[in-house]
Amino acid sequence: MTDGKRRKSLAAASALLGGVLVLSACSSSDADSSGGGDGKTSQAEVDEAAAKKSSEAQIKITPKGGSDNASINNSAGVTVSKGTLTEVKMTATDGTVVEGEISADKTSWKPGGQLERATKYRITATAKDSEGRAAHENASFTTVSPENSFIGTFTPDDGKTVGVGMPVSINFDKEITDKAAVQKGITVNSSSGQEVACHWFSTQRMDCRPEDYWTENSTVTLKLALDGVEGADGVYGVQQKSVTFKIGRNQVSYVDAKTKQMKVTQDGKTVKTIPISAGSPENKTYEGQMVISEKFEETRMDGSTVGFTDDDGKGEYDIKDVPHAMRLSTSGTFIHGNYWGKGIFGKANTSHGCVGLEDAKGADDPNTPGAWFYNNSIVGDLVVVQNTGDETIAPDNGLNGWNMDWAQWKAGSAV
Repeated sequence: MTDGKRRKSLAAASALLGGVLVLSACSSSDADSSGGGDGKTSQAEVDEAAAKKSSEAQIKITPKGGSDNASINNSAGVTVSKGTLTEVKMTATDGTVVEGEISADKTSWKPGGQLERATKYRITATAKDSEGRAAHENASFTTVSPENSFIGTFTPDDGKTVGVGMPVSINFDKEITDKAAVQKGITVNSSSGQEVACHWFSTQRMDCRPEDYWTENSTVTLKLALDGVEGADGVYGVQQKSVTFKIGRNQVSYVDAKTKQMKVTQDGKTVKTIPISAGSPENKTYEGQMVISEKFEETRMDGSTVGFTDDDGKGEYDIKDVPHAMRLSTSGTFIHGNYWGKGIFGKANTSHGCVGLEDAKGADDPNTPGAWFYNNSIVGDLVVVQNTGDETIAPDNGLNGWNMDWAQWKAGSAV
């Protein structure tokens, strides 16, 4: 190819390439200015249009989805901003529906009761904004397991009327290593204004009482704010409740093993004197202040359950229908009716450590001393046993913390 022809070919190629470049530039410019040379809407405009059509309502579900060890009291809830709730559903994995109620202003929802432990729940919520546009949200969470939580079983129960000696006693189902944290979540107050202190007998038991017996006819309130409190490493409280109980009349009964008589007093005045039979010289009754913790119209008493056995390992006694029995200790001390002992009351101490009162078989005679005392006693009344020659009952053997002086009692507090 001659030099002239070569220059013409290059010029033609350059013109053709230039045309392509110009056309490409024009095509790009047109697309930018018109939103697409082919008449289609850009993705940015699609997203923007969709956003303008979506609801402004913002739903929040607690706890956060995927949470575990959630509280069974306060975790679950739904709130909405920039809108109102129209529907909330909460179900357990087994299909159980959790009832709840949307607030009057339709901005929040809470379940109607306590949740179950170690259970997975799912919440679905729907809300709408001022334009009527719907928003949806859902979350699943699992509540704290029994292994990772603790509860305190307390006495007395809510609404009960009890005697002036009744302490608040709480037994925990797990060992508590952070006693201070747990005790700070528990308050006990009396309408009488008496100072109340709590004492830890172990890592699983705490009792609370005033310095002197409760004031008669007062009201005591126990509040448990233990939900989420870490009582031990990785072990959390789940209780959140308040209970009240009433203190009745002031009844204290004094058992004298030497005179073999019991003096029953109410508000400091003797209302009845009853002949008794206490523990024999070989099996003396504990001395000290004892609180009636349980009442049984009839019950079985088997010596083998409290260490009284013969050479064959059988109980030294097994009476299946002991009448009008009232427990004074965990270890088996009772004050109860006795129909089998004849001529012993007021004359001889013959029992295995209990305090016996004359009674009738079948607990059906209201005129016996045993029936009278049973019918005129309530849980929380005090029985003070004297002159037996035995040791004073341990403060934690039953509800008998009154046998510890006030300084020692307060020294057992964790706060």
